[in-house]
Amino acid sequence: MDYAGWKLFIEAAELGSLSKVALAHGTTQPHISRQIAELEQAAGGRLFQRTGRGVVLTELGQRIAPKVRAWLAGTEQLANDIQSSAGKPIGTVRLGIIPSTAHPLVSTLYYRLRDRYPLVQLSVREGQGAQLETWLEEGSVDLALLFRHSPTPKHGDIYLTEAATYLVGRPGDPLLAEPTVPFAVVNGLPLVSFCRPSSWRDWLDHLATQRGISLNVVVEADSLSLQTRIVEDGGMYALLGPYAIANAVREGRLQAAKVVDPTVYRYIALAMSRHGDLTLASRTVMQLTKEIAQTGTAVSEH
Repeated sequence: MDYAGWKLFIEAAELGSLSKVALAHGTTQPHISRQIAELEQAAGGRLFQRTGRGVVLTELGQRIAPKVRAWLAGTEQLANDIQSSAGKPIGTVRLGIIPSTAHPLVSTLYYRLRDRYPLVQLSVREGQGAQLETWLEEGSVDLALLFRHSPTPKHGDIYLTEAATYLVGRPGDPLLAEPTVPFAVVNGLPLVSFCRPSSWRDWLDHLATQRGISLNVVVEADSLSLQTRIVEDGGMYALLGPYAIANAVREGRLQAAKVVDPTVYRYIALAMSRHGDLTLASRTVMQLTKEIAQTGTAVSEH
């Protein structure tokens, strides 16, 4: 199989444009088109459909893309293994994360890898729960840090730790005067929350319905920085985890109270792609992630 050609296939699928692929490789679009045409001839069918905006995968392309990604990853790891004379983990590990886990867990993971396994590169992509599930299914990421609503592992997930939920508002807000606040307080409050589809939104809706509470989401934003900025500007609230708000609360830009009655926990789990075997580098990242979560050392180390 043509490794370079199939790598172009994946790049074109992700970028959605042959001209962007050509630009990235310092060549022309006709040159890339010829290579794609050779792949289509070998595959026995069209892999891309041309649109006014670029290219999208055909049904055939969608079917084979996960397998091609797995083959490319395996080929790259094989090359790394051959080059590694000391048997150390080497290669790139693609990690998908919920934005609020970016710090401190992922930053700690980065520094541990740099210090202990400098030949392992971490490639991190942020997304919401449904998007991360899709990336895992497609093989676009090797591992993902996800929020679950139960500490019981499912689908091979590894339970890591749990995080409470906080009602967040401007400093001095009387609703947040106490360290804790009952969940019922959010009834009718103007909220900023994540865009749908969102398993977190679905879970909050479930809890609210159980208790006859109305969740008034008036702004949707997947960006945590945008959510906290909107809350800082006043008149809005958010339901977020401790990592997402730690800096803003410490700097006095936000005030927060832990939601109780019930305490709304989110359980952080490590999930694996079901496409292909995990490389030594991926298994190393898994082990370090579990170590960081279990020892509670998810803090900035440098």
